Amino acid sequence: MPSKFKCLIAGAAGRDFHDFQTFFRKHPEFHVCAFTATQIPFIDARVFPQSLAGPDYDSDIPIFPEEQLPELINRFEIDFVFLAYSDLAYDTVMHTASLVQSCGASFVLLGPNQFQLKSIKPVIAVTAVRTGAGKSPLTRWIASQLVEWGRTPGIIRHPMPYGDLEQQRCQRFATEDDLDANHCTIEEREEYEPYLEMGLPIFAGVDYELILRTAEQEADIILWDGGNNDFSFIKPDLLITVADALRPGHEVHYYPGESNLRMADVIVINKVAAAEADHISQIKANIKRLNPNAAVMESNLEIVVEQPEQIANRSVLVVEDGPTLLHGGMATGAGYCAAIQFQAKQVIDPRAFAVGSVAKAFQQYPHMGSILPALGYSERQRAELSQTIQASQADLIIDATPAGLSHVIQTSIPIVRVRYEFQQSSGTSLQRMIQEFAGR
Repeated sequence: MPSKFKCLIAGAAGRDFHDFQTFFRKHPEFHVCAFTATQIPFIDARVFPQSLAGPDYDSDIPIFPEEQLPELINRFEIDFVFLAYSDLAYDTVMHTASLVQSCGASFVLLGPNQFQLKSIKPVIAVTAVRTGAGKSPLTRWIASQLVEWGRTPGIIRHPMPYGDLEQQRCQRFATEDDLDANHCTIEEREEYEPYLEMGLPIFAGVDYELILRTAEQEADIILWDGGNNDFSFIKPDLLITVADALRPGHEVHYYPGESNLRMADVIVINKVAAAEADHISQIKANIKRLNPNAAVMESNLEIVVEQPEQIANRSVLVVEDGPTLLHGGMATGAGYCAAIQFQAKQVIDPRAFAVGSVAKAFQQYPHMGSILPALGYSERQRAELSQTIQASQADLIIDATPAGLSHVIQTSIPIVRVRYEFQQSSGTSLQRMIQEFAGR
């Protein structure tokens, strides 16, 4: 037998595990010695369990911080480093490749043919060019349309397995009790909670072959709700990619968002009402150059506020979706827009009294303005978020987290919820397109 290639998978608790399950288990000549983890806090103090790794592994696979990459390449005599996470600027990708090659190893990017699963049901996949482009509001809108037309969508979410990987092999969430029983983080709840409020179950986890087959048993159509700007793990029959009108040029400068743009059947340019005309034109020019056959349409995210009259003339603390603000690079979101629109007296800057890992997040991501990212990847971090909120002495919290802060923290400060709803503004009717797809 020829010797096996020694491999390391660089990831962020998402496609790294999926790539392992779909590619590496089928190609035992590539032996994974370790994973690295980044982007998400507290996910590197774990192992990938042997029970998920399969018969070619006689022990758990260790997970290390990505900062140790050169040391790990040397320690394990690595031949190949596979990059398996998303929303990376091209400079970052190539700096990482250069680092890997300077240590003597090869740098690899797997393509969709190597990891996409095939469903026995029709598949609609929603992806994006950047984190925070607005794909989840669009996916929820599609789900509601399918239900209205008598279809049963099997909604599968890009992975966020931040706990015990064996226990998170295949998860189905249908009630609030399911979220509690699975000890979901705020970040997981942000993605799952809106579907539960719609009365729709959602599937996620680690083993997406098992997750897909489970969802197929109760669904007419599989609906993929992507994470970051990552690929769909399931081969789509209709691929919709969301571009962000407020971040022109990002559609051709972030990995793997450009790949999604090039592959898309439909490209939705979102947030056009708040964008400059020349920025929209720039995105359209890039689409025409890279994917001239795609259907192109424009849309907005309508801000919906519960009890907006409470905002006027009050000092407010705005809490926004964490990933969108952090590695998504956005400085504000729906909550800040609502504060301005409904004439808050003051938007309180939380940087002066943030504590612990919340304060460190402001140092690490200085682009964030006077808003608070909803960080809750651990019990300790959730407690630090609560402490920061209480220290604000705000009259009101504007909660723009899809999870709903009242579900995850305790505070004496009243809360007003804000959410986004998808609304098409121009182009071929996406509603008609989805309806025709569902009819077929």
